[in-house]
Amino acid sequence: MSDAIELRPPLKDADVASLKIGDRVVIRGTIYGARDAAHKKMVELLDHGQPLPVDLHGGILYYVGPTPAPPGRAIGAAGPTTSLRMDAYAPRMYEYGVKATIGKGYRNQAVIDSLVKHKAVYLIAVGGLGATLSGCIKAAKVIAYPELGTEALWEFHVEDFPAIVANDSQGRDAYKEGQEVWAKKLAVA
Repeated sequence: MSDAIELRPPLKDADVASLKIGDRVVIRGTIYGARDAAHKKMVELLDHGQPLPVDLHGGILYYVGPTPAPPGRAIGAAGPTTSLRMDAYAPRMYEYGVKATIGKGYRNQAVIDSLVKHKAVYLIAVGGLGATLSGCIKAAKVIAYPELGTEALWEFHVEDFPAIVANDSQGRDAYKEGQEVWAKKLAVA
C-alpha cells in the first residue's frame, strides 16, 4: 500500500492527530493482541492502581484471538474480532495511554468521545482475512494471562499490517458518515 500512512508504535499525540477517517495505514513494529477477557483483567489492574503486565503507553491494541500457529508460521489465523465487545473497557485503556485499537465494526458514543478526549484512533481491519493478516505477524508470544488461551494478552511483531481509520481523534465516524452519504443517495434514487 504505497499511499498508506506508516505507523510505528509507540505512537505520539502528533501521530494520531494527523490521521483522518478513511486514511489507510500500515503498521510496523510491536502491537498487542487482546480480547474482552484480557481487557477486563487489565482494567481491573488499572482501577486498583496496579501496573499492567506491559507498558501500553502509545501502544496499539488489536482485538484478536488468534488460532494456533501452523508449521512455519508465527501465528495461525488472526482476524479482527467485533470491537463492541471491548467498548466497556476501551475508554479506560485510552485514558491509560493506548493510542490506537484495531478491530471490526463500529464503536459506541462513549468510545468515540474517549478517542477525542485522549487523542486516540480506532482502526479497522477487514474481517474474514485472518489467514492473510496473520502473514503480517512475524513473531507472536503470550505475555500475560496464558490461562485465557487465545484470549490472552499477546505481543506481536508486525510488518505492513494494513488497517483503515474508522474513528479519528476529532470525533469523526466513518460508519456514521458513510450511512449518511448512502441515505442521501438512496433518497434521490
